[in-house]
Amino acid sequence: MDFNVKKLASDAGIFFTRAIQFTGEKFGQVEKTELDAHFENLLSRADSTKNWTEKIFRQTEVLLQPNPIDNTGSRIEEFLYEKLDRTVPSRPNNEELLGHYMQDAAKDFGPGTPYGSTLIKVGDCERRLGSVQREFLQTSAIGFLTPLRNFLEGDWRTISKERRLLENRRLDLDSCKARLKKAKLAESKAAAVPDFQETRPRNYVLSASASALWSEEVDKAEHELRVAQTEFDRQAEVTRLLLEGISSTHVNHLRCLHEFVEAQTAYYKQCHLHMQDLQKELDSSNGDVFPNAFAGNPGHSMASGGSSPLDPASAVETDTLKIEEVQAPATGTRKAKVLYDYDAADTSELSLLADELITVYTVPGMDSDWLVGERGNQKGKVPVTYLELLS
Repeated sequence: MDFNVKKLASDAGIFFTRAIQFTGEKFGQVEKTELDAHFENLLSRADSTKNWTEKIFRQTEVLLQPNPIDNTGSRIEEFLYEKLDRTVPSRPNNEELLGHYMQDAAKDFGPGTPYGSTLIKVGDCERRLGSVQREFLQTSAIGFLTPLRNFLEGDWRTISKERRLLENRRLDLDSCKARLKKAKLAESKAAAVPDFQETRPRNYVLSASASALWSEEVDKAEHELRVAQTEFDRQAEVTRLLLEGISSTHVNHLRCLHEFVEAQTAYYKQCHLHMQDLQKELDSSNGDVFPNAFAGNPGHSMASGGSSPLDPASAVETDTLKIEEVQAPATGTRKAKVLYDYDAADTSELSLLADELITVYTVPGMDSDWLVGERGNQKGKVPVTYLELLS
């Protein structure tokens, strides 16, 4: 083992000298070299950039992976693959898993049933949404997260390293200044002319010798100060150039931010289009699943009597609907199970009890959120959301 005692002793001496200087500065007992205002502004700007970049980076990770607790195992696996320099295997995201479950459920319930066929359509849409999300996550990770991570793990580490080195050079410089100041003070005392009436010649010789020694100490301290000043100036220039590069970092992050917004816009636009297509597909099949619940909508034709809800002669306005005059249609009535208790708000509505069975139907011009319900000789409007329509 190569063990250099001289180097170890030298490093230890430098460390203790810096520690003494740092402690003295904290207690205000020694002087401290101050950086110019421009340099201090650069340092403050760099610290602010690092802090906010770190916060934005962490929160963007949360946005792109909103459930870190549920995905702890996945993150550990990704970390191991990254350390082994291997490609992380593709796994379905939440939307894709939901789509798979819906389609598997449809196979179990029967793809020919209304519920099963709807599950197939919604599940297929969820899988498409998952694919769009996967593309968005990849684009955002490459175009936005990666540049932020590169700054925090690359550029900022370099800046921090050079700043620590600059701080050490400053402590060395101030230590040399303090040492020179002490040596000059001792030299001036030793050079003072002794009082020969009270001092022996031997003491005069010793005083002259001490003065010469302190002169040598002053020369040595001045040389060390020049070297320390040169090293400090050189390190200050290196650090200044790195700090001024923060402006370029801002420009790069601005470009990445625009790309992130574009990726988000494209992602939400595609999701909106997929959901619109799904809504249209479901609306087109609602007439088969709920033939009466949607009969009052302007877009659906009336099967009873060949009349249209837009026909003023046959339409019944909701606000003038008289329940006692409404007659059940010859066809189109359905049984419904009440899901929750409901208290009628007025005489036109029918109070409901959970789990009871009633007969429901719709009438032209009636709000699609309501049906006419009958229980024995009682009749009134009932909300669709409180019912489970039975076949």
